[in-house]
Amino acid sequence: MTKSLLERRHATERRFRRLGVIAVALAMGFLAVLLVSILVRGLPAFVQSQIHLDITFTSAEVDEGDYQALARNGLKALFPEISGRTATRALNGLLSASAGDVLRDMITQDPTLRGQTVKVWLPAADSVDTTRKGTTPDDPNASGARISAEQKQWIMTLEKQDRLAMRLNTTFFTSGDSRDPTQAGILGAVMGSVFTIIITLVLSFPLGVATAVYLEEYAKKNRLADLIEVNINNLAAVPSIVFGLLGLAIFLNLFGLGRSTPLVGGLVLTLMTLPTIIIAARAALKAVPPSIREAALGLGASRLQTITHHILPLALPGILTGTILGMARALGETAPLLMIGMVAFIVDVPTSPTDSATALPVQIYLWAASPERAFVEKTSAAIIVLLLFLAVMNITAIVLRKKFERRW
Repeated sequence: MTKSLLERRHATERRFRRLGVIAVALAMGFLAVLLVSILVRGLPAFVQSQIHLDITFTSAEVDEGDYQALARNGLKALFPEISGRTATRALNGLLSASAGDVLRDMITQDPTLRGQTVKVWLPAADSVDTTRKGTTPDDPNASGARISAEQKQWIMTLEKQDRLAMRLNTTFFTSGDSRDPTQAGILGAVMGSVFTIIITLVLSFPLGVATAVYLEEYAKKNRLADLIEVNINNLAAVPSIVFGLLGLAIFLNLFGLGRSTPLVGGLVLTLMTLPTIIIAARAALKAVPPSIREAALGLGASRLQTITHHILPLALPGILTGTILGMARALGETAPLLMIGMVAFIVDVPTSPTDSATALPVQIYLWAASPERAFVEKTSAAIIVLLLFLAVMNITAIVLRKKFERRW
């Protein structure tokens, strides 16, 4: 009887272990599917179809500032047989509207190019780019096709002449948002997120640690301390959009701070992050053995010396880990930033926390809502960049924890 009962217990344990393995495998499988789908969709955004043209910087177009005409003339020189307004317009449709910007930047950096003929790689139109990447059909008669039969022939001719190729899309990393997918980049959103996170860290870390030290080391255990602790725990569970509404009412309507600025975004995210940092810091302080406090006080150290010289250094790994994880959560928040206007369409790259800006999660939201098919891959590419930021922050938390961890 005892042997049969023991066998059943072992069988139950094996089933439970198998269920655990299956659960982990399913979770890893769903995560792998998610990451693979994001990578498949996003990686094409890091390259761009570009056309290799011989551009002559004629004085007339340079003086008039019509740099797009220079690009069109270079493309027309490859197809001299094309005539007529309709055909010429279709041919010019192979070039991106940002081609003229590239030429303008070139002549600005090197005025000696005036009157010279140089070979330049210029971005193709998003219709050409999406067609070559397979995002839209390459058959002009298919549903959803964005090129005509004539344009397909011109594209094939350019490919045979090695004048149309996929090259690194540097614009994606060096420019702000744009209505044109070929000109849209993430630099503005990245700088907005960087300014916002810096403000959040500068405000929330000292306030959170100081609050945790007071509640854990100085505050008396009474009803007021219990009420504060309950409120902090409740604030950690409040939906983030509530903090956005609070920021809208206080920082924008009451104090009149600038709308759509990283300064206000950082203040709102500070309110949201503070409870998380306080809870993590208090847990780290509690984990320090009481014998450390008793030994320091027994040797004549004051309460402040005990905290600053012994307790805080030992609790620092846990505090830093909680802080960085709180910052990672703040980096991925969208709802509170939408409430304070950081959803606005911002073209310029911000240079200070008081400039109008957006953030990476909000930029992803804007591109995902765009009807342009070319923004689909840019949305996934921005998600990849955001995930890389989060991965770096989490790795940093692990490294700092190992670096400052002390054993006793």
